[in-house]
This record gives sequence, structure tokens and C-alpha cells, in this order.
Amino acid sequence: MLNNWFKTTLLMAAIVALFGVVGMVLGGEQGMLLALVFGGAMNLFAYWNSDKMVLRMYNAQEVDALSGGEFYALVADLAQRADLPIPRVYIIDEAQPNAFATGRNPEHAAVAATTGIMRILSARELRGVMAHELAHVQHRDTLISTLSATVAGAISALAQFGMLFGSQREGERANPVVQIIIMILAPLAAMLIQMAISRAREFGADEGGAMISGDPEALASALRKIEAYARGTPLETAEMHPETAQMMIINPLSGGDLQGLFRTHPATEQRVARLLALARRR
Repeated sequence: MLNNWFKTTLLMAAIVALFGVVGMVLGGEQGMLLALVFGGAMNLFAYWNSDKMVLRMYNAQEVDALSGGEFYALVADLAQRADLPIPRVYIIDEAQPNAFATGRNPEHAAVAATTGIMRILSARELRGVMAHELAHVQHRDTLISTLSATVAGAISALAQFGMLFGSQREGERANPVVQIIIMILAPLAAMLIQMAISRAREFGADEGGAMISGDPEALASALRKIEAYARGTPLETAEMHPETAQMMIINPLSGGDLQGLFRTHPATEQRVARLLALARRR
């Protein structure tokens, strides 16, 4: 837990620093100060509201014990096994099979799954997936992932804003070539910050989810199936907001040849191999 709090603090500091660098290049010292203030305010806003923003992006609909039926009961049972409060439970009406967890802490957590994942997975496999998401909650990964998703989008907006309106630095207009470079590199830097954190986090949630469900092979089977179906089924919201891709159990983006270069998740084959090795040790 302390390690994750350290990573969260490091992430927030890196994001504020990145805001400052972008502001300095686009607007000199005044631009840097304004960007730092904006970055700090954005971090605070994201801490309290980023989960709601992401759920709204995906048009996630909350369900309860009555409307959520077996799915809600499954999540509630796994939460009890993990000694966690029952999170808010959401369903996303999308064909691509995927799921994610969000929220600033276990007391304010939410889990969401698409209708596509419910359609293709067996009850046992779905249980493995939701155990994985609850492991993210248990490990307090959700604050990191949701913060980074929200603020990475804000960094892109800041760079585009600077490009659109230009800036004054020491009485002269900023070099448009530099502005273009910043517009490209700032979102890329934000993505690299996300990736530095997210890959190791997925391995930890796989192992934690296997412990919660008691069935590593079910999660391994689910990952294989999700990967196969997700490749041919686009998730439009994720394509429009690629900063949210690292929150999902499987990368939802159609990245083509660049997918491996900018992979937000470990290779599914590696994850499956680790889970099967864990099953053999049980």
C-alpha cells in the first residue's frame, strides 16, 4: 500500500512538472506558472472526480442487487472474499469484451464490465475477470490509473490550446515549430508515464485476482478469449480517449504495428503463462 501511495505521489508530481515544461515552452515564465497552477488544480479535481468522468465517458450504467442479478451477486461475493466493501457495479453496453475498476480508494471504488464480456465468457471466467478488477481495488491501483487517464487527456488539451492561441515570450511570438513539437511530445510523455506504471500493475492484479477467486486457470482462459474477440471488435470510446486504455483488463485499441511499441499492457501470452504457472504451484 505504501508503495502505491509513493507511485501515486510520483505520478502526480511528474504530471505537474510536465504541465510546467509545456507552459514554459509555450508561454515563458508566465506560461509555466499558469500551467503549474492549472496542473495542481487538475490533480486535485481528478482525485475527487476522475472516476465519475471515466464512467460517464463510457456511458456506464450502475446496477444494484435487483437490476444487476447474477453479475452483481458475483461481484459482491468476490468483494467479501477479498475483505473489501462492495464497490459500485456498472455495465457498459459495448460489444467489445472488456472491464475496468476505478475510484480513489476501496471505500469509493467502482467496477465496470461490458455486455460483450458477459456474452462471451462463462460464469467461471467472468468471476476470474472481476476478481482481477477487485485486486486492482485491493492494491489501490485504481487511483493511479484513473488519475493518469484523466490528466493525460488534460496535457493533450493544454498542448493543443497553446498551439491554437500561440504565446508571447519576451515580446516575440513563440516558434511555431517548437509548438508543434510540444503538441506531439507532451501527450507522448504523458503516455510513457502511464505505461511505466501500468504493465507491472497488471501482473500484480492477475496474481491478486487468482488468489481472490482461487482459480488462476479461469482468468487465464478469460484473457485468451477476451484477446481473441477484442482484436476484431472496436471500442469507439477508447479510440476517442486512448488515455483510458491502460485501465482495461485487455488493451482495447486497434494499434496495428505500433501496438507493441506503445503497449499499455503486458503481452497476454506472458500473463497466461504466469497464471498457469501459479495454478501448477497450488
